[in-house]
Parts: sequence; C-alpha cells; structure tokens
Amino acid sequence: MTGGIHYKTGEDIAIMREAGRIVANAHGELRAALRPGVTTAQLNDLVETVLRDHGAQPVFLGYPKENAPDFPASICASVNEELVHGIPGPRALQAGDIISVDIGARYQGFVGDAAWTYAVDEVPPAVQRLLDVSEEALWVGIRAAVMPAETRDVAQAIQRFVERKGYSVVREYTGHGVGRSMHEEPQVPNWWPRRRRQQPRWESVPLCPGMTIALEPMVNSGLAETEELEDQWTVVTRDGSLCTHFEHSIAITEGEPLVLTLP
Repeated sequence: MTGGIHYKTGEDIAIMREAGRIVANAHGELRAALRPGVTTAQLNDLVETVLRDHGAQPVFLGYPKENAPDFPASICASVNEELVHGIPGPRALQAGDIISVDIGARYQGFVGDAAWTYAVDEVPPAVQRLLDVSEEALWVGIRAAVMPAETRDVAQAIQRFVERKGYSVVREYTGHGVGRSMHEEPQVPNWWPRRRRQQPRWESVPLCPGMTIALEPMVNSGLAETEELEDQWTVVTRDGSLCTHFEHSIAITEGEPLVLTLP
C-alpha cells in the first residue's frame, strides 16, 4: 500500500479475476432473463442466487452510507432516467426500457465489480446509439489506462469521446480503486477540468502495475446534472433524460490492462 493505494500481487489479481468471472456470469444470466414484465426484484433474486452458487457474496447488500439506511439489495437496478444506485422492487420492465445493472461480488476476500446498461426488447435508434457510444466510452477509457498515463489521461479520453458524440458526462460520480474493498483509492473520474484555474476535486495519480481500478463512464443523453431521490440512494438525471452506466474492473500491467470482469 502506497499513498492510500493498495497494490495487488499476481496472486491477488488471480483471485480478483475469479471474482470478476463470477460477476460476468451473473450478468450473463441476467441478460438472458431480461424481458418485458420481469421485475427488478426478480432480477435481484436471480443475481444473488448466481453469486452464492459460485461461492461469492453480494457486496452491495447492506452496504453502508452515511445518514442513510444500508443498501437493501444485492444489485443496483436503475431504469431509464435513473443513473445509479436504483433499489430493486416490484417495478416491471416494459419493452423499450433501458436498465443499468451494477453487480458486485466478494470472493475469497476480493471484489469483482461491473455494470452494464441493457435494452429491454427493441429500442429506438437514438437510444441504441446512446448505448453504443456509452459502451465504447468504457473501452476508450480501458485503452487509455496504460503506463505512463495518469488517471487524468483516462478521464480526459472518456470525456473527449463522449462529448464529441453529443452527450454529457456525469460529474458527481467516479470510477475508483477496487480490491479487498469495494471502493479504494484512487478515484478515477470520467471528466477533467479544462481550465487551469479550475481546481479538480481529485489528484491525478500515475498508473502503475498492481493497481486495480473499476472504470465506469456514466453518460447522459441530456444535461450532466443529477439529483438523489428521497430513498437516499437512487440517482436520476435532473432533466429526466435517459442515462447509461458501463463498468469493468481492470488491472494495470506493464502492457495492456487486464480486464477482470469478462466471462
């Protein structure tokens, strides 16, 4: 551990790769179950079963938050204008919805964390474009996460790509280190102030082998601003526009980053 960052050994990363595979398998089972009429609570139960059947525990269940109740579910299920931290419940999905599902699993002491935004049945071309651009933004960030880059370079790469496509990048929420804890240092935002006189809220950290990071671009079709609902968890776009959330956990290496949350 250096400067608050927990560097992982090869053995640590191998365990995180297994945790990531479990998360990827859960996403695969969820994708197969997505259809009009299924409820977000049913998706939550499905994922929790998959995680536990693979010897993992859901990280989100009971996750603490200051001045709020602990998170009551095993996944975050955010529909349409809901960006992140949506609480699963009786809501039935409809054809044309999009749903962002964040899944975190703890396996042998390490966390795998990945999110994806899915279309329920077919969606209009404009919505599909939002999904495609947002997914590609994740891969833009991953490709930028090579030495001697810093976290600032990853943020700027994601921001440039998204904004050139005509969408907004969410400011308030960031990617983060991941390992034995769900949230570790460093924070990895998806944007960076362009003017020198604007002080970023985050320190730009050089990428080094052994760092493990959850990159997670959050993209709005409208304005960037968000707000939190009365449940003290669910975050929505302030203007009611559609939004997306794509996330992979990666390990920094001497060469290309290793994506830990692929099947």
